[in-house]
Amino acid sequence: MELPVPGRADLRVVTNQAPPLVGHNVVTSDAALVEAVLRHGSQEVLDSLVDLGAEAGSEEAREHGVLANEHHPELTPYDRYGHRVDEVRFHPSWHWLMERSIGHGLAAAPWEEQADGAPHAHLRRAAGFMAWGHTEPGHGCPVSMTYAAVPALRADDAIAKEWTPLLASRRYDPGVRPVTEKVGALAGMGMTEKQGGSDVRANTTRAVPVGTAGGDGTYTLHGHKWFTSAPMNDVFLVLAQAEAGVTCFVVPRVLPDGSRNQLDVVRLKDKLGNRSNASSELEMDGTVGFRLGDEGRGVRTIIEMVAATRLDCVLGSTALMRRAVSEASWHVTHRSAFGGRLVDKPLMQNVVADLHVETEAATALAMRLAAAVDAPHDPHEVALRRIALPLAKFWVCKRTPMMVAEALECLGGNGYVEESGMPLLYREAPLNSVWEGSGNVNALDVLRALGREPEVLDAWITEVGRARGGDDRLDRAVDDTLAMIGALLGEPDRLEQQARRLASRMAAVLQGSLLVRFAPAEVADVFCASRLGAVHEGVFGALDSGDLAAVVERTTPTTA
Repeated sequence: MELPVPGRADLRVVTNQAPPLVGHNVVTSDAALVEAVLRHGSQEVLDSLVDLGAEAGSEEAREHGVLANEHHPELTPYDRYGHRVDEVRFHPSWHWLMERSIGHGLAAAPWEEQADGAPHAHLRRAAGFMAWGHTEPGHGCPVSMTYAAVPALRADDAIAKEWTPLLASRRYDPGVRPVTEKVGALAGMGMTEKQGGSDVRANTTRAVPVGTAGGDGTYTLHGHKWFTSAPMNDVFLVLAQAEAGVTCFVVPRVLPDGSRNQLDVVRLKDKLGNRSNASSELEMDGTVGFRLGDEGRGVRTIIEMVAATRLDCVLGSTALMRRAVSEASWHVTHRSAFGGRLVDKPLMQNVVADLHVETEAATALAMRLAAAVDAPHDPHEVALRRIALPLAKFWVCKRTPMMVAEALECLGGNGYVEESGMPLLYREAPLNSVWEGSGNVNALDVLRALGREPEVLDAWITEVGRARGGDDRLDRAVDDTLAMIGALLGEPDRLEQQARRLASRMAAVLQGSLLVRFAPAEVADVFCASRLGAVHEGVFGALDSGDLAAVVERTTPTTA
């Protein structure tokens, strides 16, 4: 029997393709995020995020995210007349994204809102930062650093009063101009150098006091910074060696007299991902900096900024996970193969359910940490944040690359092409595990906290203990982890070698305790069985029990 030859019109008929995932609200369609906001905050907080969620899920936002990554930032070291300007030009889509993220209060606004009595300012901002991360991850870097700068600036009241109102502004005002002419400002940081990386005490940039021993806190800086993102920001917190040791300095792009500070942008980094964001090498030779805190106390001064940016690394990785699993679940819900919808196939259900459980566990932990920031005077919250932040930074950011890779595979070849958006997520996935301390740095920070601050272990025990009796597998995991801690603390020769193993276990148990307390039973059951019970096989989609269909239904977005 001879088959008919299809006509041209038939060839152009497209069937069995998932529609683009646009027109959904990334806040209200994320059950885990909604429940976390209501759990730690209020209905009022959730209501304040609805417009942000709708805009983040719009076709317009998705298009701007694509364009900001297709058109990379360009360095302009000199103007047409030969004057050194060291400016970076961005595509209009970058500015569109920045204007809205600042306008939604995702930069430093929570610090002033908290000071004015808002009880959940940081929780709201964390949920918004996570949701807005669905649009495009690169522009989150200057937003994050601006948010994180404020607690470090508080080391000097005068400097804090000068900069905080501008950093907390909800008005995006780009361009290199005196701050007296601006309605909003952005902050950055310059810590790492080529010879030391994470070992900032090995920095060689020198700080020379101006006048008598820098009596008014003014110095000139001389050296090189290896990785400074967003060089168009208005002010930077920079580490340099003063006479008493590593010291923190506030370095503005424009000096109080209106002249440009000498801050030479040597080149922009050609990075794996995060391409919309300009990451640069800087040279300083006579660059003016104003001391922030005491000489020799630079690491302690800037550590609050590092802590806040580490939280954003967790939030950003969680956003990548959520965007990836949303795309995966959306695709398999609308795609058919082998006689039925992919989402109804048992093995695909297994994969998507496993991906969702990973995402929900990350969401629960990230939002728990954000709630702790809203309680700066509660000893338990402070101690929990101290230990849980490096745990979450290590574990959530480390899980993201393989999770995103598995979500991409759910789309098959469609997920491997740029138009799907999945390659962008895949390139971005390793970033947050490198930024603000690699996996090893954070695992070692866990050991440092356990060794120096006994209250942090008490806080971890108290927090996971609140789920005691909720699941036998979790109870056994808690006991086993405590035994591991006791054994390793008694064996200093093995302690550092096993730091990753310990951090992984403590983080997973903490996630499990939150899910047992707050998540639907089917989610907590799958997590405890696969992450705490039997040894996880190391791949997603190897679950051997649980109501997987219910988990998949929970993660699939819906559009208006």
